[in-house]
Amino acid sequence: MLKILCNYVLISPAILGATLAIALVGMPASQAEEVSATPEVQSDASSILEQINRYNNQKPQNSLSQVTSVSQLRDVQPTDWAFQALQSLVERYGCIEGYPDRTYRGNRAMTRYEFAAGLNSCLNRIQELIGTIRPDISAEDLERIRRLQEEFRAELTTLRGRVDALEARTARLEAQQFSTTTKLAGEAIFAVAGIAKGDNAFGGDIDNQPIFGDRVRLNFETSFSGRDRLRTRLQAGNLGAFSATSTLTPEGDLSFAGGPFEESGNNNIVLDELSYTFPIGKRTEVVIGANATGSDSFADTLNVLDGDGGSGALSRFGTRHGIYYLADGAGIGLRHELNDNIEISLGYQGTSVNNPSDGNGLFGGPYGALAQAVFKTGGLKFGLTYVHSYNRDMGTGSRVANLRSYLAANQPLAGDNDLPISSNSYGVEFSWQLARNFVLGGWAGYSNTRTLSTLGGQINRGSLDIFNGAVTLGFPDLGKKGNMGGIIVGIEPIADASSALSNDLFNAGLGGDDDDASYHIEGFYQIQVSDNISITPGVIWLTAPDHNANNEDVIIGTIRTTFSF
Repeated sequence: MLKILCNYVLISPAILGATLAIALVGMPASQAEEVSATPEVQSDASSILEQINRYNNQKPQNSLSQVTSVSQLRDVQPTDWAFQALQSLVERYGCIEGYPDRTYRGNRAMTRYEFAAGLNSCLNRIQELIGTIRPDISAEDLERIRRLQEEFRAELTTLRGRVDALEARTARLEAQQFSTTTKLAGEAIFAVAGIAKGDNAFGGDIDNQPIFGDRVRLNFETSFSGRDRLRTRLQAGNLGAFSATSTLTPEGDLSFAGGPFEESGNNNIVLDELSYTFPIGKRTEVVIGANATGSDSFADTLNVLDGDGGSGALSRFGTRHGIYYLADGAGIGLRHELNDNIEISLGYQGTSVNNPSDGNGLFGGPYGALAQAVFKTGGLKFGLTYVHSYNRDMGTGSRVANLRSYLAANQPLAGDNDLPISSNSYGVEFSWQLARNFVLGGWAGYSNTRTLSTLGGQINRGSLDIFNGAVTLGFPDLGKKGNMGGIIVGIEPIADASSALSNDLFNAGLGGDDDDASYHIEGFYQIQVSDNISITPGVIWLTAPDHNANNEDVIIGTIRTTFSF
């Protein structure tokens, strides 16, 4: 493309001279000067024709249909603003071409082939005219053409050198690039965090030592068609969850740290996600996840503050409605737009689908099946979400609301600590952009969880009713472009157990029901230092931690620095 453009520029003086020559055709004979048939004049004319012939040898093979009258073009009307120009080019010079269906398509972008075809037609016509009128061209006109060529010779030489240098650099980059189909994208988080004050879930004091940690992600994004994406993500981190070390409850856990009750990862490199996304038609997208693919890969979480830990909200609770954490792992998801206003998402994901042993596999192990409908109109989005899950917790809220995860991590009971559960969860989410810099959002959810077996004879079958909700305020581009302010106020998942189960939980040292409401209040301000660096200070305030009014409020502070490339 660059060579064609350069050649075109190089012959521009010739085209200009030819145009001047064409203009002479319409002059009266009295105004036309006799041509001096000197060798110099003949040489100049031959040089011009030689440049045109040299370009003609590069013409495309499949030219479009020649037009002899503008009336042949079905989509060109006399009222069009360019009608007179087209009429002149067609009828005076005969160098306009149309498509085989007799259309000109003047409002669409022109491809390089179409440009070459049209230019070639005009060059051929100019060559014919010059050959016809050469005896009538004056030496003075040819001298003007030569002066124009001399005047722009330095600029054209410089342009040719720059094009050649650019082509050499492009060739070197193509030879040295990592892959023709794969791009590398990365994100590194450095975070300082600490708990200023408060009690843990058991009413004990929390050590207030500040910590410094990281989370690093490398995404290899591969596309084979331009519309699909194979994502291979490597991740390492060393930040453990506060629920495992300090607060002993998933309330307030940071989104860029380990999962609930997970201790430090010691920066071990793991394959965090392996997924393939591809379209079916124009309105359907399919995601196949082979490892640790979240439901947010195919379902809209309807939260402007959802940055998956690297940006936006600082806590797991503030990042998205906990109902989305129930569907995670390997599986398949689908997103389909019924029209511009309604979107449907469906998905099934499990965490032990690669294990053929009893109680695991594609359908026997922990899984989540999600269905969601999102309705959109203007700046308002409204979602209805349903998730059926087995042996999965939301990872936010109290210990009782995350009963299975807590028992598996802490083993408070003698014997087997694997409590099978089944849940049906329902959620309502919305996001409403009221102004350019203000988005109101939130969610409300209800889950009914049943225990499917007794645990060591100490926890009987029963049910848990789990509720949660939040209101979010997002302030995109607050202060300057790229900044983000956010406020989250809500109640993390709180559990109400059936009477028999409540007594068993109390006897097991879990306190029974969550009798008191704990409020989650979070605020942050993300400062976009540059295109690749952001710094986000923020505070999380938990009243009555673990939904227990006897516990002193917890205040968590953090400063997150995110490097992206």
